[in-house]
Amino acid sequence: MTDQPTYPPKPRPGDRIAIVSPGFAGPGAFPLPHELGLRRLREEYGLEPVEYPATRKLGATPAERAADLHAAFADPGVTAVMATLGGDDQITVVPHLDAELIRANPKPFFGYSDNTNLLDFLHRQGVVSYHGAAVMTQLGRPHAVHPLTDASLRAALFDGGAYELTEAADTSTVIGRWEDPATFAREPAAEPATGWHWHRPDRVVEGTSWGGNLEILHWMAAADRLRPAEQHAGGVLLLETSEELPGATEVFRMLRNLGERGLLRRFPAVLVARAMAWSFEHPHDATARARYRAEQRAAVLRALDAYAPDTMAVFDVDFGHTEPQLVLPYGGLIRVDGPARRITVTY
Repeated sequence: MTDQPTYPPKPRPGDRIAIVSPGFAGPGAFPLPHELGLRRLREEYGLEPVEYPATRKLGATPAERAADLHAAFADPGVTAVMATLGGDDQITVVPHLDAELIRANPKPFFGYSDNTNLLDFLHRQGVVSYHGAAVMTQLGRPHAVHPLTDASLRAALFDGGAYELTEAADTSTVIGRWEDPATFAREPAAEPATGWHWHRPDRVVEGTSWGGNLEILHWMAAADRLRPAEQHAGGVLLLETSEELPGATEVFRMLRNLGERGLLRRFPAVLVARAMAWSFEHPHDATARARYRAEQRAAVLRALDAYAPDTMAVFDVDFGHTEPQLVLPYGGLIRVDGPARRITVTY
């Protein structure tokens, strides 16, 4: 881990962007959102997607997926890398990665969920990456890319510099099935967003971001993949949960384990994403969704009270498994201004 993280050079319209599946090869199972995402990359963002052998290969081995990543980062004609989707076994890919190759060829990488593994790996190499914006989910969103997602993604992809995050006025939870073409012809149903909830907003914290999907962080801890807690001192912790909808008790237990490692208290600020709160397996109505989110917020506060009582927290921030989704720098600078209730990231 280097002391000064590197922001890789930005792509420009007309450049080639690598499309990879480091986790689940979602395009092999659900081509409709993938093809839509590729078309938008070409027509709306001016980038030329380049796929690799395992991008659509269901059951690709960890070594095959690592080979795609090596090819993408080593290719001088590719200026950015984006994941198609998440998954649940990217932890098996990381041991195959060539750290020296990737350090020598830093490029902006975009992904979230299971890609927390790769985001952390890049952070270890001193390379800033981006938590958010997968091909099948944000770019393959029915009807159109959400305007807030679009604005933050364009800033992260092309602009750089400071970018103030905007609270969403509404949020979508229920998305149609990807195998149904009718899903993509209509705007997803939305409900009013409740805004950000601030806890101990009595200071300004500016630090390097780390974290990601809580379930994946829990697995990484079990596999002894986390760096020593003291290396995170002064940073901004990112926490979000997935469509598997872990219960409040489990969320607390996972955070308790991180607290027992001495990790939580190292972060003077934490951003907690709005919980997804709905899935086809758990089709919660609006009341149940609100209750699930409130219970998860209480679980996080319980863990912070026990292990990081002085930490400032912002809840229901629009990143991770949420719609809209804001892209956040991973390993880059985030400024959390409690008194002003503002969050500014550096892309």
